Amino acid sequence: MNPTTQSIDALKGRARKLGLLGLLEHWNDFQDQAWPENLIQIEEAFRSQRSLERRLQKAHLGRFKHMADFDWTWPKKIDRDILDELFSLEFMDEPANGVFVGPNGTGKTMLMLNLAYQAVLKGHTCLFTNASALLNDLAEKDSASALNRKLKALTAPRLLCIDEVGYLSYNHRHADLLFEIVSRRYGKGSILLTTNKPFAEWNEVFPNASCVVTLVDRLVHKAEIVQIDADSFRLKEARERSARKEKSRTPRKRD
Repeated sequence: MNPTTQSIDALKGRARKLGLLGLLEHWNDFQDQAWPENLIQIEEAFRSQRSLERRLQKAHLGRFKHMADFDWTWPKKIDRDILDELFSLEFMDEPANGVFVGPNGTGKTMLMLNLAYQAVLKGHTCLFTNASALLNDLAEKDSASALNRKLKALTAPRLLCIDEVGYLSYNHRHADLLFEIVSRRYGKGSILLTTNKPFAEWNEVFPNASCVVTLVDRLVHKAEIVQIDADSFRLKEARERSARKEKSRTPRKRD
């Protein structure tokens, strides 16, 4: 088989993947012309863009600061090697999890959203949700079938992002539901999670819940843990903003 035949077969394969059956049916009439390949390229680009737009819409990422705005000099402690590994997205092939642990306002959500965005750009499905909204929504399901449908929906994305575990306290029902999510995704899809509480303090987040130890064990069994030690970025930015405004104000003339 010569290279020309190989390239034609590859082109026909791309047309077949796009479902351009009419073009394939009359291929011999047009194969010596340039436009079939141009048409296939245009259709591939169009579908790729539409697919990206759908994935972004379903991901619910919202607006977020991109990594170019992350001040690496501010944290007292952050492991960039682990972050580089996460941003390679290889953890999703296992699949493994990623957990960002640190005080409020230290960039955990920003890092997670940027990771999710990169995953979507690479063709993965993703869903971002706040822990409180997620668990309360599940707890309010009024039937087993409704709950099961929602849990199935949470199992479907290749990447599930759960933000702000630990900012509120939950009852044992919420702990059981989070454990159910982690268990259903175990070995099937990756989870990214942010928390302001070390795992040793998760009993305070889910008081009186018997599954906390098992929940943490299942979550971190295959996980990269990113520990962040820093003062609040938001407080830092607020102070800088205040300083800029103070500097820009015209001094009042004294009488």
